[in-house]
Amino acid sequence: MTTGQAASALECSIPTVKKLMSTGAVPGVRDTGRQVFPLAALQQLATRPAADLTAFSTAEVAVLRVAALARIEEPGREWIGFGTALDQDQLLAALAGWWRCDPARVAAGGVLPVTVAGFVVAVLTGLKEWESDGTVGTTARYRFPTARLAGYLTDLTAPANAAAPDDAGDARLAELLLGTRLPSVSSGPIAYVATRPTTSTDEEE
Repeated sequence: MTTGQAASALECSIPTVKKLMSTGAVPGVRDTGRQVFPLAALQQLATRPAADLTAFSTAEVAVLRVAALARIEEPGREWIGFGTALDQDQLLAALAGWWRCDPARVAAGGVLPVTVAGFVVAVLTGLKEWESDGTVGTTARYRFPTARLAGYLTDLTAPANAAAPDDAGDARLAELLLGTRLPSVSSGPIAYVATRPTTSTDEEE
């Protein structure tokens, strides 16, 4: 399938499809030359269920929306974004910061699903502590030094956890979220998604 056909089936833009292809999480894609998205993979992803957030006790969870891997020069990490080429330690460093966000709001949710093209490809927990880059105002960026990689995928079409979390709670969260669809809207890398559907009474108010 072409990237245009894939974008139509997944209800997203062509650049978003290309971003997903570049992560390495969809086997069989050809992302150089004439870009091709495997039909079997596309059919699986197009019918993937939405994440069930009703299991969370909080009113919302933060969602980290990332692109494919990009090399950077920062202390403690060489990469930012998501890609299956990284080992677990590299991936955790790439995802744990620095992001523009409300860190207390992120921590309150207790979990940070990581999405590419609206699919959960990784799950972070252990978000109770954070550090600021020292910037004041809305441009401040934060990292979560105690974050744990509860789970991540190497194959989005067969969403098995490639991590082996020691914490049983982490394992349950990863099983609940990995591979599901979790759409979000934000002008920055962090979005906040309600865990309960809006009722008609809420809409009237």
